[in-house]
Amino acid sequence: MAWFRRKSKPVTGKKSALRDWTEALIVAAVLALVIRTFIVQAFKIPSGSMEDTLLIGDHLLVNKFIYGMQIPGVDGRFLTIREPARGDIVVFEFPEDRGESFWKKRDFIKRVIGLPGDTVEIRDKKVFVNGQLYVTPEAVYKEGTIIAGGRDNLPPVKVPAGHYFVMGDNRDRSYDSRFWGFVSNEELKGLAFIKYWSWDSERFMPRFARIGRWIE
Repeated sequence: MAWFRRKSKPVTGKKSALRDWTEALIVAAVLALVIRTFIVQAFKIPSGSMEDTLLIGDHLLVNKFIYGMQIPGVDGRFLTIREPARGDIVVFEFPEDRGESFWKKRDFIKRVIGLPGDTVEIRDKKVFVNGQLYVTPEAVYKEGTIIAGGRDNLPPVKVPAGHYFVMGDNRDRSYDSRFWGFVSNEELKGLAFIKYWSWDSERFMPRFARIGRWIE
């Protein structure tokens, strides 16, 4: 009986190129996931609650590691650079979505007003922190009327440990801590720091003057 060895077929350039492209796409996807989870993430402003600091159609980048990285399924934060400060504009998971599935959770963006241990009070639209009037130049009031409760008047509330009191800069048209309470440290996603794109849907054109601007 004659024995012979079957010759292996050479790998074609087409198959090699396909494998290279597949590997490159997998690596790119993994890197994108790591960057989005731990380093920086893009967000789009859908409402006017932060006007005029942030407008509908502004696209932002959010620093996700400055307050410490979060590992899915693991409690706590790691490698924290600094704690949230009063005046920071933060992105967070909406507290009223607690208990919802991942796909139903919404992201909100507001400004930090009260830190853990602070006492926050509102009297006729004026914000007081620890008994002192707290004024931010970015805050705007677009309605002249004073509402007795909730929005324009809030009795003193103490911010619990590990939580934050947040408000929108468009004070009369923001759904924030005055209505639903505090944001926990675990719900914070990061610090908004730059507007990388802005689109005016009414004029159907970019807002060039806002692109590349730091967020304050």
